[in-house]
Amino acid sequence: MAVSAGREFLAIPGPTTMPDEVLQAMHRPALDIYSNEMVELSESLLRDLSRLFATKGKSYIYIANGHGAWEAVISNVLSRGDKVLVLESGRFALGWGNAAQAMGCEVEVLPGDWRRAVNPAEVEERLRRDTDHSIKAIVVVQVDTASSAVNDLKAIGRAIKAAGHPALFMVDTVASLGCMPFEMDAWGIDVAMSGSQKGLMSPPGLGFVAVGDRARAAHQHADLRTPYWDWTNRDGPEHYQKYAGTAPVHLLFALRKALDLLFTEGLEATFMRHRLLAEAVRSAVAVWSEGQVFSFNIDNARERADTVTTVRAADGHDLLALHRYCKQKCGLVLGVGIGELQDRAFRIAHMGHINAPMILGTLGVIEMALTALNIPHSKGGVAAAIDHLANGVPA
Repeated sequence: MAVSAGREFLAIPGPTTMPDEVLQAMHRPALDIYSNEMVELSESLLRDLSRLFATKGKSYIYIANGHGAWEAVISNVLSRGDKVLVLESGRFALGWGNAAQAMGCEVEVLPGDWRRAVNPAEVEERLRRDTDHSIKAIVVVQVDTASSAVNDLKAIGRAIKAAGHPALFMVDTVASLGCMPFEMDAWGIDVAMSGSQKGLMSPPGLGFVAVGDRARAAHQHADLRTPYWDWTNRDGPEHYQKYAGTAPVHLLFALRKALDLLFTEGLEATFMRHRLLAEAVRSAVAVWSEGQVFSFNIDNARERADTVTTVRAADGHDLLALHRYCKQKCGLVLGVGIGELQDRAFRIAHMGHINAPMILGTLGVIEMALTALNIPHSKGGVAAAIDHLANGVPA
């Protein structure tokens, strides 16, 4: 017997649930890709992406997911044999490093811990030892969706500057852009990338890259450049060059509507909404954790992301049963543990198109499942979330 009806609700960190307005925006005929309307659509999107990245630099749109955007960055600014320093705080900076290695770069990992954010002091110390400046680029994620760590990019940027190191500072914002502050120029970030399917509330399939002056200069002598990813080709005089061919018209319709929704709400209001809802989730998890089965994956509360929460389980508890119950009985899809957290954690996404009813419903289903499955937990997680929101959103 189930109590769900209709489509499943995705509480996973991408692809996320999309607003109806975004879905409806795609339900129209394609544009003439050579028309002025098409050109104006592209120009508006590129302009607004740079606004979202908070940069005076140019942005690019790729028909690709985040892994494709990783390759776009690597190929445009690095050369074969260049050394890349990967800052570990979970799975995804390591993934970017693996892509760089496969493309011919030398990769060094600054070892981290899946239970904490990157330590800027460790970054500065490693860069000070690189006296011959063999490290050409530093890669890090703002939020790692496996561990749910959020990295202090401003502090890392200060550490790079304090070390007097010329390496490019390159950031993955796939799990953060449009959900929390990101200040590319102000924080000294040289190139950033993201994707469409999380905070930007659109279908998977678009990757974005924003480029600063130092990355643009590095591009001039990068020898990993290939025709599809190449910024110089995409800056050519013909509109179709912006997409290296046919534009992904309907995905662009979706993105246009999603950005309109973001800017209508206002970025500061969007960021506040994410903070409030993230704290509501954390309030519930803190109560459940008193049962001594669950715990936050990230130990330091200040290092927990406002877009996803990874919840660890003690050994011997069947998380597959939890996932199955939530999905089959209630239509709720939770994120699984990935990487070293496989079968040891579950993840609650709270990014993009999300509001209080969605979050409270998600937490209610989880607490219902824990009760039905007799998984030890302290009662009252949902009540704690309600109390937090009631205090944060006064009458």
